[in-house]
Amino acid sequence: MCFTPLARPHATVTDVWSSTTEVLEGRSCCMVLLNYLARKRTESGLVAGITISVPWDALKFSSSMEEPLNWLLFNRHITKSLHQILNRHRKILEKVVDVDYVLKARTIREFDERFTSLMFGYNSCMDYYRDASPGKKLPNTAVPILCLNAADDPFSPQSAFPVSIVQDLPHVALVLTAHGGHIAFLQGFFPRGENYMERLFGQFVHAVFEHPKEIKQACGIREEQMKD
Repeated sequence: MCFTPLARPHATVTDVWSSTTEVLEGRSCCMVLLNYLARKRTESGLVAGITISVPWDALKFSSSMEEPLNWLLFNRHITKSLHQILNRHRKILEKVVDVDYVLKARTIREFDERFTSLMFGYNSCMDYYRDASPGKKLPNTAVPILCLNAADDPFSPQSAFPVSIVQDLPHVALVLTAHGGHIAFLQGFFPRGENYMERLFGQFVHAVFEHPKEIKQACGIREEQMKD
């Protein structure tokens, strides 16, 4: 999981950036961004957020990765990478977990059951997945958020999209495309240059900083809410 700051305090790259506010973009497995916004609400220090191909439900993500083709294309490779990271820090981690047992994990779920959930202090992997999933936490967020997902994304199954939740949230926009896979929103027969994901991203950031009052009004956000 990672998130990329798009505008830091005192940024001078372009006049679009604010000198006192930030926007965060979350790509791929950046469920942490939405969980952060839900937990901090108006205290996040951010004026907006954007996610790209975020898995909305960790359990459904895990189940999707265990389908035969997805296991062959993605799951086994990701699990292998997790093994390599674990081995890199073996001397430290073997003091708290049975490293050899963890390295026998053949799927992401097994790795999370034997390592990740334990390291974060969860009683079970299911508890970890439930807490990590951001879909049902969207009502707790308090800043404008744009979420881009594709219906054919194996990392975020269509059944996990929080469509019914977003319908009642004026400050959250869920943009769904028929194709795009996982952070691969390419365009044209020869996809060169700017793609749909980059164009949408640029337009949203521009709107947030160039038209802040209009954005807040459209999202039903009052100035006093942002200050609380």
